[in-house]
Amino acid sequence: GDSCCNPMSMGVIKKMVEKEIPGIYVLSLEIGKNMMEDVENSFFLNVNVQVNMVCQILEKDPKLQQGYNAIGFSQGGQFLRAVAQRCPTPPMMTLISVGGQHQGVFGLPRCPGESSHICDFIRKSLNAGAYSKLVQERLVQAQYWHDPIKESVYRNYSIFLADINQERCVNESYKKNLMALKKFVMVKFFNDSIVDPVDSEWFGFYRSGQAKETIPLQESTLYTEDRLGLKKMDKAGKLVFLAKEGDHLQISKEWFTAHIIPFLK
Repeated sequence: GDSCCNPMSMGVIKKMVEKEIPGIYVLSLEIGKNMMEDVENSFFLNVNVQVNMVCQILEKDPKLQQGYNAIGFSQGGQFLRAVAQRCPTPPMMTLISVGGQHQGVFGLPRCPGESSHICDFIRKSLNAGAYSKLVQERLVQAQYWHDPIKESVYRNYSIFLADINQERCVNESYKKNLMALKKFVMVKFFNDSIVDPVDSEWFGFYRSGQAKETIPLQESTLYTEDRLGLKKMDKAGKLVFLAKEGDHLQISKEWFTAHIIPFLK
């Protein structure tokens, strides 16, 4: 629902970073031909297509060839992780996920601002059949919908999240590429009313088979089997877990400057 370049949307972040780190080059990724298409694509363009588009943009940018730091907000967090896993050239150095849903979501409690009517449509579609081919290919939020009660259905029919989380098989290049990061920073919002469960922002999720009790990343099979290399990264001090009071993406300039900017320098 956000726009890459609108001065009231991601444009604010771009200006903030440029002000705090003079001379830095900041690329705000536009998915589509214009700002309106960029917003629409955040709801309706196949995530795998979006990731491919981003990989091509990064590969062609001469200013990024020696490496870059990436910051993703909300669903942008797990989308950029897919970029890190699938596209090692140019190399991503640090990945910062602000409110990203790395184990997916199982619910859509609230939707921000002007997008509420779209969210009503999304809720109905997800309830009707999140894993049907039609919904999976045409609805972005369905592609990281994770049903803990129907894990086998999720693993077999999720076209995006189940792949990047190595749910069907282990792609060694995904693991190797993610482990190449110097730091993987995850920001969790304690009072998040949009992400369900909020633990997904730190790679936690519901214990399989029910939707009440959550477990942290360190207790998940993803971690114990180390399918993504997160256990090794954790032991090496590469995983950074930041927490903040407040609702989804509610951050002040002061907090951003104090906690995020140091990872971009």
